[in-house]
Amino acid sequence: MEGSGGGGDHFILVHGLGHGAWCWYKLVPMLRAAGHRVTALDMAASGVHPAGMDEVASFEDYSRPLLDAVAAAPAGERLVLVGHSLGGLNIALAMERLPRKVAAAVFLDACMPCVGRHMGVTMEEFSRRTTPEFFMDSERMVLETSQGPRPALVFGPKLLAAKLYDRSPAEDLTLATMLVRPGRLFVDDAMVKDETLLTDANYASVAMEDASFSEEMQRWMVDLSPGTEAKEIAGADHMAMFSKTRELCDVLLRIAGKA
Repeated sequence: MEGSGGGGDHFILVHGLGHGAWCWYKLVPMLRAAGHRVTALDMAASGVHPAGMDEVASFEDYSRPLLDAVAAAPAGERLVLVGHSLGGLNIALAMERLPRKVAAAVFLDACMPCVGRHMGVTMEEFSRRTTPEFFMDSERMVLETSQGPRPALVFGPKLLAAKLYDRSPAEDLTLATMLVRPGRLFVDDAMVKDETLLTDANYASVAMEDASFSEEMQRWMVDLSPGTEAKEIAGADHMAMFSKTRELCDVLLRIAGKA
């Protein structure tokens, strides 16, 4: 999903686990109306991407649509990367690989890694703070991949309603129950476990913002990455692009204006 505005910034939007470019359908026209170019991406085996998750060998392969989009951006174009939930890891990788292409990065209720720790540290912390019952009716499965058996997860409708879309319109919850696909957290991926992957010279050189409604996890992640600015989107659920679309748009426009 791509389009151009009137020469403003170029927002690249990255979804979270099991979701796709479709989850940004409300936000995209708002950003375009404000004069910006917007690209909402499907990561590999997500949204309408043709691959199956069992065909995705690595986190880098999963992130390839984003890495290719950032690499292809014309010289001088100001990119603002927005990663939601697991998508924070995708944009972190793009920031590390192509820091001079990125003007700002926004971690929207997202995994926000830090220099000196492996990218899976935020997922480990989330797991430490939750119990298996958190996932309710979600379906766990094992995928046979070229790298061997790998765990995957499909969000259940009760989990979506109670934990992710609890303040979102019923229509958007219904859309999600129809479109979510199996997702992987890639916690066993060599890149995700690499404590030397993210560097001060690249990843940490990009202006970072954390937009969240979960104050406790937000505080923990910001403490890991001093200098990160935090914004609270009051009244949002995990899917702020549905529950507080206008407020999220306003936050992103302010961030882009400062970058």
